[in-house]
Amino acid sequence: MKPEHLPLLNSVSAPAVHPDGSRAVVSVTRPDFTADSYVGQLWNIPLNQEQLPRRITRGFRDTGPAFSPDGLVLAFLRTGGPSSKAQLVVVEAGGGEPQVITDRLLGVESFAWSPDSHRIVFSSREPEAGRYGSSEAITAEAEAPRLISSYQYRLNSVGYTRDKPQQLFIVDVPELGGEPLAPPAAPSLPEARQLTSLATDASSGVFSADGSAVYFVAAPPENDDDLATLVYRVPVTGGDPLPVDKGVAAPQTVSEVRQSRDGRWLFYIARDLGGSGRDFVARNAVLYCVTADGGVPVALTDPELMDVAAPGARIELRGPDHALVLNNAQGSVELLELGATGGHALLVHGDKVVTGAAWAGGSLLVVFGDPSTHGDVGVLDDGQLRLLTDFSAVLRTQTDIVVPQELTFEAPDGYPVHGWLVRPAGKGPHPVLLNIHGGPFAQFTVALFDEAQVYAAAGYAVLMCNPRGSAGYGREHGLAIKGRFGTDDMEDVLAFLDGALAKFPALDAGRLGIMGGSYGGYLTAWTIAHHHRFQGAIVERGFLDPVSFEGSADIGWYFGSEYLGSSTVGVAAQSPFEHVGIVQTPTLVIHSENDLRCPLEQGQRYFTALKRRGVEAQLLVFPGEDHELSRSGRPQHRRQRFEHILRWWARFLPTDANPADAPPE
Repeated sequence: MKPEHLPLLNSVSAPAVHPDGSRAVVSVTRPDFTADSYVGQLWNIPLNQEQLPRRITRGFRDTGPAFSPDGLVLAFLRTGGPSSKAQLVVVEAGGGEPQVITDRLLGVESFAWSPDSHRIVFSSREPEAGRYGSSEAITAEAEAPRLISSYQYRLNSVGYTRDKPQQLFIVDVPELGGEPLAPPAAPSLPEARQLTSLATDASSGVFSADGSAVYFVAAPPENDDDLATLVYRVPVTGGDPLPVDKGVAAPQTVSEVRQSRDGRWLFYIARDLGGSGRDFVARNAVLYCVTADGGVPVALTDPELMDVAAPGARIELRGPDHALVLNNAQGSVELLELGATGGHALLVHGDKVVTGAAWAGGSLLVVFGDPSTHGDVGVLDDGQLRLLTDFSAVLRTQTDIVVPQELTFEAPDGYPVHGWLVRPAGKGPHPVLLNIHGGPFAQFTVALFDEAQVYAAAGYAVLMCNPRGSAGYGREHGLAIKGRFGTDDMEDVLAFLDGALAKFPALDAGRLGIMGGSYGGYLTAWTIAHHHRFQGAIVERGFLDPVSFEGSADIGWYFGSEYLGSSTVGVAAQSPFEHVGIVQTPTLVIHSENDLRCPLEQGQRYFTALKRRGVEAQLLVFPGEDHELSRSGRPQHRRQRFEHILRWWARFLPTDANPADAPPE
């Protein structure tokens, strides 16, 4: 795969299954260089093998499909262009002309149907008067100043949050089968009624099983120095939201809530936060269940061994009292089914990364990635996953996808380090790139990874592992580096590198590069300060100076103190910036101007410190991008990022496919 192949990466949404179980609808989106944005439409996926999947909408970007419970209407989000905001759209499930039913200034972020199929609850950011274009007479530069009194006031990719909190709204779904106006006229939008008016974000809004109320997640109004969020319930007719007393003594941060179809149970996903309300380190997300009328919650998943917080995961319902969740598990993501009163089934596992699932009408549809697909849809038949789509066929046809080789090597203390080798074609010897993931409580997976594929196509062997500190291997594994950044984690990634070099003669031990983003940028910077064996390094969007991070990052007020501790001496001992004076490795520093997770100053100060000490260094800054550049940045920027990375490696680790004298693009 080459940088120009990015538009072949089709991403597939969680499935919307029709209530009769005969078909599903998914959105399929991809990067587009011409629009310099992400485009995509909805696809109909029949379970009947005699029928083929087909595109059923023609919008610029149509996402998030959901059938009404009666199966008559399909709702989704439509974005009209690169600079537009997503709005809620409905269309007859059998086909027809979509009808836009919202006109929110800052767009619609998510939605859910009512049980009677007549209403939709949706979330949207509500700006203060005079901000974000709510008054055409006031430009962004002329807005009033912001008076801030809370730690939590910004969020990466969102910006300021307290002056545009996410609120919940209810809108009635119009009759779609009526005769259109004659002569044609612009339809009037149904009025959306605001349901919440909170100072903080209201998220995960869903109707209760009887449709009389909406459950949602929000931070309590008094919280400022902790991470706790609660489940709230508010009547659909309006009123003050009331917290659902779950009988939990310790603070939790809740991410999802759903009521069972029979109305007897409340499922929710939460992480415990210890007595301080900030003890988030390596806390696995747990699926809890509590009776709808109160009681003591029961953990349905093991908080020490399981983590049901895979990216994009939601609670889905199956039958009257069962829930479907996704579990991070040793480089894969599994699909689990759990019953409110007992029962635990592992439905999909192995070399797959499940990204969504839904059940209706007796059919269970699953969306997943694996080593050879970026996203596809299957149906679970008699315990086996039957493939229904092949959205990565063109990618495999036009590029040489390398299937990663799973490996485990021992660290110096005997601890097993699990990961993968993506090896390029040819006999070698191949230069090696040691790639380190972010987080740190995250994981590399077995699914097709564009980064590794691009580097392999350029002639590099790519090593990726999940050292101590990563997610997916139990809480003890994740906790191992608390207060000890740069210890076991560095030993683990180097042991994985050395194990691969010893096992595979085709890997060139004399030509090594190291790279990583976010926490991976931290560990890259830390490693090159302590080992001088690498010919080059790339430090991307790094957590590099814990001291300045505290006042500038959206998570800076708690992240460093929880992971590194509060001792000045202890923090300095774990800080790459404090050790930059012993770096010798040529380093490319990559950062984004709008990164609020690891702010730009982290990269700027690190680059300047390298230059001041005579280390060969370059700083690559992307305008308009945030912490998610490599995953969801502008397509042209993503391509340019790859091109700059390959040029850097061509200087220090040239290959036949990426020669040092390659002319500029």
